[in-house]
Amino acid sequence: MSSRSRDAASSLAGRIVVGLALWFAAATGHAQLRVDVTQGVRDAVPIAIVPFGGQAEGTATDVATVVANDLRMSGRFAPLERGDLVARPTSGGEIRFEDWRLLRSDFIVVGRVLPDAPGLAVQYELYNVRTGQSLLSERLPTTERGLRATAHQVADRVFERLTGVRGAFSTRIAYVTVDGRPPSQRFRLVVADADGHAPRTVLESREPIMSPAWSPDGRSLAYVSFEGRSSAIYVQQLTTGERRRVSARAGINGAPAWSPDGRRLALTLSRDGNLDVYTLDLATQVLTRVTTDDAIDTEPEWARDGGSLYFTSDRAGSAQVYRTALDGARRAERVTFTNSYNARPRVSPDGKELAVVTLDRGGYRIGIMDLASRNLRVLTDGRQDESPSYAPNGALLIFGTRDGGRGTLAIASSDGQFRQQLSAERGDVREPAWSPFATR
Repeated sequence: MSSRSRDAASSLAGRIVVGLALWFAAATGHAQLRVDVTQGVRDAVPIAIVPFGGQAEGTATDVATVVANDLRMSGRFAPLERGDLVARPTSGGEIRFEDWRLLRSDFIVVGRVLPDAPGLAVQYELYNVRTGQSLLSERLPTTERGLRATAHQVADRVFERLTGVRGAFSTRIAYVTVDGRPPSQRFRLVVADADGHAPRTVLESREPIMSPAWSPDGRSLAYVSFEGRSSAIYVQQLTTGERRRVSARAGINGAPAWSPDGRRLALTLSRDGNLDVYTLDLATQVLTRVTTDDAIDTEPEWARDGGSLYFTSDRAGSAQVYRTALDGARRAERVTFTNSYNARPRVSPDGKELAVVTLDRGGYRIGIMDLASRNLRVLTDGRQDESPSYAPNGALLIFGTRDGGRGTLAIASSDGQFRQQLSAERGDVREPAWSPFATR
């Protein structure tokens, strides 16, 4: 093993916390994240989301509030404050469009929550305020417990109708929380709605949990756990809680990434002395070495076509992103050249951009590189931003950052104009991963 690999191994091993037994739970029980908008968009489209009929004030799930918060989270819309609403229509026939034009609202959403045996239904309508044209009208069956999920569906449909981009408010995020101080830290792998609500602890341990990665169908997570005082990669099915250890080879097992077809994992191993990138067939357990350079090669990310991998390597003397074809037809190609450090590559859903952690003006920030032009633009202004992950529609990114000495999450629009922070009441939040769309 080279000295660089030994240093990396010792650094990673140094993060291990001696702990007690692992506890698995498929239940709620972790406080939801607090959401704070830290940067708005001046030209966001004004839209009125009127309180839905059939819901009393202070109801557990206020459909209109969820829809408004979702649209605000996108950075593209500026929902009117409830106190500024001139009326509270619940159907299109009750809307006096001239009143809403005075508020300079471009669009309006009205609706009702109705009894619909054996449960409920959400009836909603979307109108263009300037023309009075109906743009969307739909009735969605639901239940009392499912109201929040249905509200996210309404926001998804409104967003798609007005932007032409599929809404991602019904998706989920995974992240790791850390409470306490060594040697009494507790690590949790948590899955929550994209807005931070409905958190569910998937795994809890007194030893580190790292690198959660969603399967392409959104049903499983791969992650690294240090239970037993050594790193291993697990795949866990979220509905049943069933999990299996897929790699526990000698040395480092890290950075799992799913192939687009869900059949393989790319991962980083030090089994042959160096940190290198491999692929693992999940059905046959066949392991294939991808990189062989005498350097640290890590953090693999699949290209959208499944035929090549991006990865981080220090083979040029500092961390940069490379791309290599899996057929071995050509040598790895360096992709990033702007700035002295670029790492943690993440491909955009359309395959046209690459999000990276870049060293910019003395801080580690999130950058987005156009893969055609190779131009890199810096998206964030933090000092320790990390772990970028795209929403499945490419409109937003979630990443880890620091605030007041604590780890938090942040969501930014892909153009950098909008940003909000998601933080826990206590402890650190880190290593976010945004889920794919649920299979339709």
